[in-house]
Amino acid sequence: MFAFNYEGGASAVAVWAVWILVFGLLFGLNEMARRYKIFGVLCFIVLPTVLSVLWFTVLRDKTYTDWFHLAKVYSSTAGCIGFWMIRHVKGVNKKTGKAWRLADNKIALCFPPLILAINILEAVARDIQVGMQYQQGGFLADEAMYVLGGPWNYMNAAAGILNIITITGWLGICIRKETKGDKSKDMLWPDMVWFWIIAYDLWNFAYTYNCLPGHAWYCGFALLLAPTICAFTIGKGAWLQHRAQTLALWCMFAQTFPAFIDEGKFAVASTYQTAPLFIFSFLALVCNVAVLGYMILQVKKTKRNPYLGELYVDLKKYKEVKALAE
Repeated sequence: MFAFNYEGGASAVAVWAVWILVFGLLFGLNEMARRYKIFGVLCFIVLPTVLSVLWFTVLRDKTYTDWFHLAKVYSSTAGCIGFWMIRHVKGVNKKTGKAWRLADNKIALCFPPLILAINILEAVARDIQVGMQYQQGGFLADEAMYVLGGPWNYMNAAAGILNIITITGWLGICIRKETKGDKSKDMLWPDMVWFWIIAYDLWNFAYTYNCLPGHAWYCGFALLLAPTICAFTIGKGAWLQHRAQTLALWCMFAQTFPAFIDEGKFAVASTYQTAPLFIFSFLALVCNVAVLGYMILQVKKTKRNPYLGELYVDLKKYKEVKALAE
């Protein structure tokens, strides 16, 4: 499934240690960004602005400049900025004297599902592209990575589309109330329950293994695990916020230091065996079909509209997250 760079001098212990370091940094930086407003500004406005200048000047011959990598880094960063604004932007209407918050604006609440859907569609397009153009295997246009196309790409593309269809309850997005132990004001999404997150993670891992096989060890394993663990523990209910922040940070790192994951001692390659390629995409598709089936059953049972309201309000995990809201 994965091939460590033993010939380059790496050992399994060393590679796992680096993986743990990557995971820990992503988890820790996300924790800082969610708890401290100014740290979020530095990470998602100041840092990408400075790095963008470097990418297109002194680093232009080393970094990724293809459409996909640029779309990924800027769409994830845009998501972080938008979520930060939903969490923190507020004021007083000068005419009426009434206080207002962006988090109460229904149009603003359409931004999280929109940026999420765009992010998924980018990956779906890449899966289809690889499946169509690289059936016999070959290097991507930027010559940075070898990929092997096949039916797994189409299965996973279908799983991604189903993952978009099953995004529900975005008008129920709310803000976490401040407590003595947590003043993060996280962007909570109560209707984004655990089984949808697991379905997303399976789909996204299969996508990275299909289309970014040389990066899947870090961006398909550590990068997916960090926001999920946070969302199931100290940052309950704010998975999308955690996902956007960790993704943006990783993409900025990968853009700036591509050799770390492509050529370095701790780079981890795929074995390109067709069995794991097929199995992961098949599992992703089955899981997303199951989530869609459950969503349809709940819609029929409750007569609720999953897009104009919230669907899973009767579930225990929904109630746990909702209890954290203001």
